[in-house]
Amino acid sequence: MDASFLKKVALFEGLTQGQLAKVASIAQPQQFEAGAFIFREGDTGQEMYVIAEGRVRISKNVPGIGEEALAILEKGQYFGEMAVIDDHPRSADAIAHTGCTVWAIERSKLDQLMFTDKELAYVLLWTFVRTLSGRLRETGDKIKAFFAISRF
Repeated sequence: MDASFLKKVALFEGLTQGQLAKVASIAQPQQFEAGAFIFREGDTGQEMYVIAEGRVRISKNVPGIGEEALAILEKGQYFGEMAVIDDHPRSADAIAHTGCTVWAIERSKLDQLMFTDKELAYVLLWTFVRTLSGRLRETGDKIKAFFAISRF
């Protein structure tokens, strides 16, 4: 992976060129056709992904309703990061919305990298916290809107 591409990804923008090169060295490319599942809700996760090309849909299957798209992510965005933070199953489906190429970053390799480079770990962990906080706020707003609509 080209380290200059990673500089444009919000998760990695606070890293130095050397740190970006380290992250790039542990990322593995994967390609998916449109409609293919990258992972499913409930799967055990051991990696996170950065979108290099195409679009990825994050969704949940709502009983009695069907698929509810939570987000459509594009080039330069990342997803699945909860799998590199905790040991819980995947909380949603990730589906190739279009044909796409993603870079997979395994938890064990990222853990080793953060163990050996504490400054890199500090930057990444704070960015993870901000990302998860933002997504939690968005979810809260969607729940409020859902309850407001369901009253009618």
